[in-house]
Amino acid sequence: MKYRTRTFYTAKQRSEMWERWQRGDSMSSIGRHFNRASSSIFPHLAQFGGIRPLQRSRSRCALSLIEREEISRGLVARLSLRAIAQGLKRAPSTISREVRRNGGRQAYRAASSDQRAWDCAMRPKLCKLSFNDPLCQLIARKLRRKWSPQQIAGWLKRKHPNEEQNRVSHETIYRSLYVQTRGVLKKELQDCLRSPRAIRRSRHATQKGLKLRKIKDAVPISERPPEVEDRAVPGH
Repeated sequence: MKYRTRTFYTAKQRSEMWERWQRGDSMSSIGRHFNRASSSIFPHLAQFGGIRPLQRSRSRCALSLIEREEISRGLVARLSLRAIAQGLKRAPSTISREVRRNGGRQAYRAASSDQRAWDCAMRPKLCKLSFNDPLCQLIARKLRRKWSPQQIAGWLKRKHPNEEQNRVSHETIYRSLYVQTRGVLKKELQDCLRSPRAIRRSRHATQKGLKLRKIKDAVPISERPPEVEDRAVPGH
């Protein structure tokens, strides 16, 4: 039995893939750009529900690895924390916290401290719905009644104008539906959306090729009766 292997994309290619998806390109168009099958695009997008994951970046205010190495050398040289801070042009309290949370003077290591800071900074951020179960249940009920996320967000804003903890944006609702790693709204609630899709599409995406709703037994404009032209009959 032959097993289908997953097509590999480099980090640069994945970044361009997301840019094209956000721009509204179809999977077929993206696949042609990379000279790959469109079916190889779907797994990469579906992994995050069609919503581009945040890129890892370090805050400008955070200590860099080079600065942590200077702290480590300063501790070995038995310099005071204030002297180390002065050399790095940092607040003494910043150096004190850095050393204290990473084992103290004797156990401080630059590389492990930098990795720990990086891991902590990138831990998953809790969604507002994850610690507000009543609000989560309310949104689920509205979705089952075929309310759109925009309607729910607008209704919550009117109902709780001064209670921010009881309001969420429509984007939060969409992300909770399509990014299942949040563990908030169940995946089957996607079927309650008016346009159920496996992944979130860009707002710039074209509707060409999609099975849109059509008016049943619609009469084309070319077949309209002649009295419409002069509006002699009321109602036209």
